[in-house]
Amino acid sequence: MAIKHSVLPVKEEGRSIARILGKYWAPFAQTPLLGWLIGALVAVIIEQAVGNSFARLIGLSKAPVLFGFVIVLKKPLLWPGALFYMALVYFLPVSIIARFSAKAMNKLAARLLTYPLWVSATVHLGLLYATLHIWASINDYRSLTLKLTMVAIMLTLSLNIINGYMGEFSCSHPGFMALGAYGASVVSVGLFANDNLFGPALLSAKLGVFTFPLILIFGGIVAAVGSLIVAIPSFKTRGDYLAIISLAFTFIVKSFIENMEFAGGPRGLSSQPDWATLPTVFIWMILCVWTINNFVRSTMGKALNAVRDDEIAANAMTINTRRTKMVAFTFSAFWAGVAGGLFAHILRYVNPGTFGIQKLAEVLAMVYFGGLNSVYGSIVGAVGFNLLSEALRPLEIFKWIIIPVLLILVMIFRPTGLVAFKEFDIKTIISPKQAPEKEV
Repeated sequence: MAIKHSVLPVKEEGRSIARILGKYWAPFAQTPLLGWLIGALVAVIIEQAVGNSFARLIGLSKAPVLFGFVIVLKKPLLWPGALFYMALVYFLPVSIIARFSAKAMNKLAARLLTYPLWVSATVHLGLLYATLHIWASINDYRSLTLKLTMVAIMLTLSLNIINGYMGEFSCSHPGFMALGAYGASVVSVGLFANDNLFGPALLSAKLGVFTFPLILIFGGIVAAVGSLIVAIPSFKTRGDYLAIISLAFTFIVKSFIENMEFAGGPRGLSSQPDWATLPTVFIWMILCVWTINNFVRSTMGKALNAVRDDEIAANAMTINTRRTKMVAFTFSAFWAGVAGGLFAHILRYVNPGTFGIQKLAEVLAMVYFGGLNSVYGSIVGAVGFNLLSEALRPLEIFKWIIIPVLLILVMIFRPTGLVAFKEFDIKTIISPKQAPEKEV
């Protein structure tokens, strides 16, 4: 007699897995963001105090620089030690604090909201920065990766204004970034650094620290002015035609910089002062997120969505579509230019070859990987792509096979990205979590 095997349908099996995961996640669902931040802060303090000693004790040469991924890929035999390290140093402290402090953290989060919203937001940002600062202080590689990830968040957010909220397909962001990077670098190196191209410094480097925000703003303005070359043709073109125009703009900027001998030409420009510290980059990133989030939630942001959905109908509803496009391009280019200025001062070297097709592919991948029309999505896309890229660095050429495959899978199963069309509401994020209602 044939034995019949009962096989669960795929959907039912997926629901079973979701129920199991939900069962284990339920105790943590009541923990507010404040509890998770304090748990992460405790974990990085523990790592700073005993991380290297504990790593040597379990057979690792030092504390994992990037959550153990690099160690596992370089030396696969060390994966049990790396996994044990991450579980004991990160997962266990964060889980314990999040699980058993939920009630107290909810009370504290509710108490903070009795004050003006900026007070609670400042407390949360302070905890976030303290966690990132301690985590990055363990070695220079972490610090560099963190700063470049913050710059990537700014770039992704600024491109999402055009490609997501306005619905165009722009390839001009590497050009905007290059204009901002060179605009800021020429001023900082020319005035405050001893350089072979520009000669001795004209002003004291101590004064330059205070003028650095103005230098970054200048780089953003240069990029914003350059964006008019793309913004004006966008009045009459859309889709593929605008993509070709914006791509041509990127090549024009790259070729123009390569022929600027006073700025180093194809050799690049170096000697940028070391002003792009972690707190500086963090503050500019927060300003960028806050400003862009307010912009896309404003009347202008709603006008961008109207232009994206139907430009003719938007024009009929008295929306000045030309003005909307001009504002969107210049605003987006400004923040791309500021990000370029920070990028140049983080690496302390800038080269026109950096702002080519590869940079364009990276920025587009971050935008579409994270999600269109979403500040959440831009942050998730930038952080996820950069961490994945760094984690897979030991694989060398195979990294550029794995990452595109993952992006293709995301595009197949999530065509609009991981977190698309979701508003970023700071009050909802920092509010206390209410106890879930019991199922009847």
